[in-house]
Amino acid sequence: MAGPTTAERGERKQVRPGPPRPPRLRRLRTLRMVIILSLAVVLAVGGSLWLLYGSPWLRVERVSVSGTRVLTAAQVREAAGVRIGSPLISVDTEAIEARVRRKLPRIDTIDAVRSWPHGIGLKVTERTPVLVIKNGGKFVEVDREGVRFATVSQAPNGIPALQLTVSKSAGWRRFGTDRMLREAALVAQDVPAGVKRDIRTVRVRSYDAISLELTGGRTVLWGSSERGRAKATALTALMKAASGARHFDVSVPTAPASSGS
Repeated sequence: MAGPTTAERGERKQVRPGPPRPPRLRRLRTLRMVIILSLAVVLAVGGSLWLLYGSPWLRVERVSVSGTRVLTAAQVREAAGVRIGSPLISVDTEAIEARVRRKLPRIDTIDAVRSWPHGIGLKVTERTPVLVIKNGGKFVEVDREGVRFATVSQAPNGIPALQLTVSKSAGWRRFGTDRMLREAALVAQDVPAGVKRDIRTVRVRSYDAISLELTGGRTVLWGSSERGRAKATALTALMKAASGARHFDVSVPTAPASSGS
């Protein structure tokens, strides 16, 4: 039987694996790679921390304010208390929002955001009065949630006055001033637009005895704040049907009534 040819012997030599690398050399190469990667990670993390906290490039240089109507941007910036020159990453936006709401009750909502690389943005929404309470020579503004948020020297145009004439009864002790304010605010919002501009006073005698005093000596007995939309619809229809009436009662919207002429 013939032995392998010269070509076959050469092919076998080519595919024969070489001698294994010494284990010590492999360990040294692995260790060197680990050290290099570790140094790269340390440098990257250290550089990032320095860039965010220690460098002069990512620091607060300006605080912008948007959304103000009555307040000024300077008032909001002062209440926010953002330190110019602070690292932008270290600014606590939630703390800013809490400070502004605490110092400026007129603010309803505020959103503080970082504006990279050098800014803080403050977007605010101010409360809008739906009622005012006369207090001496000044006026306390009340918003749609019944919150008393500001005292002004002049009543805003088109905002009705609120009069609380509630006796110190069991009902008063049960509901309290804050609840009565919320009820009155709900009524002021539910009044139809065609009537709202004519309201001069919202009078609260009890939880379910809220009335409106309109221009021209007209009055509306609204009752409680419940079923506000139904009462608004009934009042609109009643005023069209009895345009010369002076007194309207929608406390029971399914049975509205009018009187006087």
